[in-house]
Amino acid sequence: MPTLCTMLPSADEILERAHVVALPMAVKFRGVTTREALLIDGPAGWGEFSPFTEYGAQESAAWLASGIEAAFTGLPEAHGDIEVNGTIPAVADVEPVLARYPGVTTFKIKVAEKGQSLGDDLRRVAAVRRLRPDATLRVDANRGWSVDQAVQAAEKLGELEYIEQPCATVEELAEVRRRTTTPIAADESIRRASDPYRVAELKAADVAVCKVAPLGGVDRLLRIARDLNLDVTVASALDTAVGMDAGLVAAKLTGSRAAGLATQRLFIEDVAAPRELVNGQLEITRTTPDPDRLHGLRASGARRDWWFDRVRDCVAVLGRGPQTRV
Repeated sequence: MPTLCTMLPSADEILERAHVVALPMAVKFRGVTTREALLIDGPAGWGEFSPFTEYGAQESAAWLASGIEAAFTGLPEAHGDIEVNGTIPAVADVEPVLARYPGVTTFKIKVAEKGQSLGDDLRRVAAVRRLRPDATLRVDANRGWSVDQAVQAAEKLGELEYIEQPCATVEELAEVRRRTTTPIAADESIRRASDPYRVAELKAADVAVCKVAPLGGVDRLLRIARDLNLDVTVASALDTAVGMDAGLVAAKLTGSRAAGLATQRLFIEDVAAPRELVNGQLEITRTTPDPDRLHGLRASGARRDWWFDRVRDCVAVLGRGPQTRV
């Protein structure tokens, strides 16, 4: 369980500062067409709590710890610009998505989508190669393959920077890594694991994909990244503009590869204007949501109540864990 750098605020202290929003998406991503989030207008800045709706309180508590860190404790100091990758969902027509990422030279392409085949993946990757021939490509299977399927895919997909989370378990990642020359990146095996260090112990990956919210905040991400002693890609968990602040800070402080932090471009609307992409880079800034956008994107009363209950459940989980300084 992530520890908090200050005493844990009460649920009421969090909720009196909370805004629940529903952001429409330009493309379906992880089966989602509307991204909901609870934003916290805290004394140290804005924070975000947006675990995916299927996550229970135990897993979601880390996301709340991250939001509390940003809103009540404050993010570490970091300045400058961050190189980012573009994210290509499992769609048939990639050209409109590519157009959302001017100047970007690295793309992460979703593969192993339920209901699709390796042939679909091959066509999607080939289309990105054709349209952006000089780009660096990585693919993300989100645990969707068996070991044999992952090895076959690696043979057919051609040169890649890495394959992200091809299989479900750390042991399977290690076997794929032994059987292919394509580098392997671990995501869920770090952010959803009870022991994120097992990836390093089993030599199961070449790259650690680290996401601030699921790991419990920037401070904990930095410690895990340091202890894993792997190359790092900091990525978004489909964060709003608010949540992206912490990702950019973490990317700078870890020396991230091209970071997966341009996902704001997958939204039709967000609580703040998208950061400008300049030569494939985003500037580190702190976001203050636009009041009109906050109002226009507010979730229904029923969804607001659901998220408020979720905060209460997660505060209870965090309250059972250590709250001392780390």
